[in-house]
Amino acid sequence: MAFFGSGRKPTKNVKKMSSFRERNRAAELLGFTYPKLHTGKKWFIDFFALDPLTGTMRRKKYHIDNIEKIGERRKYAAELIAITLKKLRSGWNPWVNTQESRGFTFLSDCLTRYMEYIERKSRTKTKHSYQSRVNILNQYLSSCVLPIKYAYQFDGAFVNDYLDWLYLDRGVSERTRNNYRGWCYSFAEFLVSRKYIETNPVDHIPALDEKKKHRKDLSPTKLQQMRRHLQKEDKFFLLACYMEYFTFIRPTELSYLKVGDISLKDKTVFVSEDFSKNKKSAKVALNDTIIKLMIELGVLSKPATFFLFGKNFRPAAERSNADQYNRRWKKMREALGWGDEYQFYSLKDSGIRDLANEEGVVVARDQARHSDVSTTNRYIQEHNMQVHDEAKQFKGALVEEDA
Repeated sequence: MAFFGSGRKPTKNVKKMSSFRERNRAAELLGFTYPKLHTGKKWFIDFFALDPLTGTMRRKKYHIDNIEKIGERRKYAAELIAITLKKLRSGWNPWVNTQESRGFTFLSDCLTRYMEYIERKSRTKTKHSYQSRVNILNQYLSSCVLPIKYAYQFDGAFVNDYLDWLYLDRGVSERTRNNYRGWCYSFAEFLVSRKYIETNPVDHIPALDEKKKHRKDLSPTKLQQMRRHLQKEDKFFLLACYMEYFTFIRPTELSYLKVGDISLKDKTVFVSEDFSKNKKSAKVALNDTIIKLMIELGVLSKPATFFLFGKNFRPAAERSNADQYNRRWKKMREALGWGDEYQFYSLKDSGIRDLANEEGVVVARDQARHSDVSTTNRYIQEHNMQVHDEAKQFKGALVEEDA
C-alpha cells in the first residue's frame, strides 16, 4: 500500500479512490450527479439525486433500449441528458412529487423568510418578541437527536413535542406555553399561505387551562417597607419604582424613556407612540416625589438622548432590556421576604388604587391612560389626554413619612 508521506507517488487505485470521494462530496453539495449514458448489453442513462425523506443519494435510471437505431439512441440520449441536467439545476427532484415539492423547503429557510416578513410588518417590540420565539425553536431543534429539516415535517406531532419540551422540560407556565402555541399557529398559517404545508397542524392542539393571575397590590405598610429598603440599597431602582407607582408607565415603555422626555417646567414625562403599547403619544404627570429624587440622583443633568433607565437603572446611551425591572424586583422581594404574588406591576395596581381614592376615578383614568380603572389593558380612544394638576401634587402612600 502506498502512503502519501512516504515520498512515493500514489498508485492509480489511490488516485481513483480520491477522485471518487471528491465526486461524492460535490454530488452531496449539489444534491445530484450529472446524468451519464451507459452502453453495452443494456443502454441507459443514470444519475443520483438526494432523497429528502431518507437523506441519502438514490440512483435514477432511464432505459433507452426501445430505440432501435444506434444513431437515434445517441441523439435521444444527448437530448435527454441536456433536459434532465437543466431540470436538476433548476431544483427538480425525481423523488419529490411536484405538488409536494414546496414541502421539502428547508425549515431554516422558511424561518428566515418568516422573519423577513415580520420585519416589514410589525413594530420593534413585536419583532423582538417573534425573533425570541424563533430562537427558542432553534434551541429545541438543536437539542433533538433527529431534528426536522423540511417544512412538511412541521406537523402536529412535532408541535406537540415542542410544546411539551417547553412546559415539562423548561418548566414554563400554562400561560407561556399557550402563548407559544399561539405563535406556532401563526407560523403554521404563514407556511400554509405559502403552500409549504397543506393544513395548520396546531388546529387540533388544545390550549391548557391557565391558572388565574395571583398578583396582589401593595398595602401602605409594604410600600413604606419597600421605600425604606431601597433608599438604603438602591435609589436608582427606587426611582424606577416611583415611576411605576406614580405614572403607571409600563416596564417596556419605561425602558424606552429618555432624559429629554422629562419636562421640569410642565412636570410631565412624554410617552411616544413609537413605543407606547396603544401606539398613541401622551404626556403623563410627574409629581414632586419623583422630581425630587431625580434631582438628588442627578439624572436630569445627563444628555437628553440618554435612556432614563439604562443598565442598573442609570441613565445611559444604550437601552437596557425591560427584563431588568422584574429581575431587580425579585431580588428585593426575596430580601424583604415577600411572596411572588407581589410583583413589579403591583406598583401600578397600587398607584391606580391610591390615586383614585385620593383624587377621583377620572384623574386616575387619565394618568393611567385607561378607559376605566377596573381594567389595565384597555385604553381610551381620545388622542389628546389631559394632564391633571392634582396628579402633580399626589403623594399617595409611598412618600417619606415625615414629608
